[in-house]
Amino acid sequence: MSLRKVRIGVSVVAAALLGLSAVAQAAPSTWTIDPSHSNVTFSIRHFFTKVSGSFTKFSGQIVYDPANVAGSSARAEIDAASIFTANERRDGHLKSADFFDVEKYPKLVFESTKMTPAGDKVKIEGNLTMHGVTKPVTLEGAFIGAGAEKAGFEAYGKVDRKDFGITWNKVADQNAMLGDDVEIRIAIEANSEAAEAARKAAQAQKKEEKKTEANVTK
Repeated sequence: MSLRKVRIGVSVVAAALLGLSAVAQAAPSTWTIDPSHSNVTFSIRHFFTKVSGSFTKFSGQIVYDPANVAGSSARAEIDAASIFTANERRDGHLKSADFFDVEKYPKLVFESTKMTPAGDKVKIEGNLTMHGVTKPVTLEGAFIGAGAEKAGFEAYGKVDRKDFGITWNKVADQNAMLGDDVEIRIAIEANSEAAEAARKAAQAQKKEEKKTEANVTK
């Protein structure tokens, strides 16, 4: 085979794969959460104000179809031991059996069961497993936008920690230290699986091209 034909073949394959990536955005497309550019945060009442925190290790996938939101889905796993509130002593307490008991229950898992469009928002129903308990929860979400390789999603909602068996509290001056409701806010930047597959295929073809060229020039 001539070097020219090899180059033409590489160009055709790469273009076809990138074309598939573009088509995927018009149909159901799969996106993998990029934890380096995403955040999972929460806040809870502490006496008369609110204290916030985050989880720093998580992963997941979102299948999104803008033409059929009901056909979309999401799944995420969070490392419970990655909880961070900028207070080492408090973080240690939150990891203990009084709260998340991370040694016994190392993961928080959310898996959607239904998505319903609501104006420019999306109602996300699903099951949240936390502290060894699985309960249905509802989040309000939004699709922020997408390019060929990146997409943005948001979701927020509220859960009652007692529903998940996290009941520890303390009373001081006749006031409960902690509230029961935990507000959750999630901001996701995700990578296109189709674009990543196309990039890897193009790189493989380019490597093969260099190998063929080297053989031709011998």
